[in-house]
Amino acid sequence: MTVGIQGLCPDRFARVRETFEANFADGGELGARFAFAIEGEIVVDLMGGFADRKREVPFGPDTLTALFSTTKAVAALMVARLVDEGRLAYDQPVADVWPEFAQAGKEAVTVEQALSHQAGLSGFPNETDPAIWFDWDATCAKLAAMAPLFPIGSASGYHPVTYGYLAGEIFRRVDGRTMGTALREDICQPLGLDLWIGLPDSEHGRVADLMRPTAMPQFGEINAAVEAAFFKPWSSPGGKGAAEWRRVEIPSANGHATAPALARLMGALANGGTLDGRSLITPAGIKAATAERLRGRDLVLPYEISWGAGFMRNEPNFYYGPTPEAFGHSGWGGSCAFADTTRGVSGAYVMNKQGNALIGDPRAVRLIEAAYASL
Repeated sequence: MTVGIQGLCPDRFARVRETFEANFADGGELGARFAFAIEGEIVVDLMGGFADRKREVPFGPDTLTALFSTTKAVAALMVARLVDEGRLAYDQPVADVWPEFAQAGKEAVTVEQALSHQAGLSGFPNETDPAIWFDWDATCAKLAAMAPLFPIGSASGYHPVTYGYLAGEIFRRVDGRTMGTALREDICQPLGLDLWIGLPDSEHGRVADLMRPTAMPQFGEINAAVEAAFFKPWSSPGGKGAAEWRRVEIPSANGHATAPALARLMGALANGGTLDGRSLITPAGIKAATAERLRGRDLVLPYEISWGAGFMRNEPNFYYGPTPEAFGHSGWGGSCAFADTTRGVSGAYVMNKQGNALIGDPRAVRLIEAAYASL
């Protein structure tokens, strides 16, 4: 037995427990949690290690972790619900609901292009105050005025932070609420999901400390889109403290959750859109959200990626198990969440010791493979 592994793991899933323990045994974890659901019901929920860098606070059932880009799967679902309700269409121009967005040649950019990282807005190329990310309206105004960094629709060029403002402002223009507010009111409170975009001060004490990666990710060729996305001093939020970062809503980057909450939410997508008898989205809505928008070598992430409307499709990388139709999203440092409509299963992995894989962290891949092998 390794460092305080606890939780739910029936004998059938012994291989998952062995894999989870091995991730700790080789020094790959500080604290972590993995949840796996069948038809939306959690069947595996393992946690262990520590929530703090001093190794004094156990990583427990109430520990929240920062999701980074795994948050994008939640944002994609929130937009998908608007489309499913007939309040928005993937093929309509963003400028239909956000008129200011039509500047600088972006009048024809569609909702699905914005969600599948084809809008050429991977980051701000010119000097910007990194505190701008804490000002929603200022960030959206700057994006609306910005000229694309590559030809719209020519390829995907991953939008690590800007995606959240694009998806979130599209959502706000249609719904009237911020995405984090709607998530809380419409989904998380009714279903009891410990998942947040914009974390209230009352919950900050539960958040696990992060251990940053010890090595930089490998980006391959550095182009203008990569530089704006990751390598400028203003590429990510700065100038304010951790509390302010947790508090603000950034639907691309700063979700906080437990693994079971994520696995259950994705469980709705794996099982026709229903969770605990409550319909979140129709099967047709899931199919529309996860249909391939484009596939190819991404201009920012050094991978071939098949994009749905905000979801990473499992082919061709198979980071989310063996099923081609599975989909989800991964986050900086290693977190991920996925759904598999073919098998009716879903899962999530969260941790606080960050690896340097941009997507497809080996710790998560091993756990997901072990879970599938146990079915």
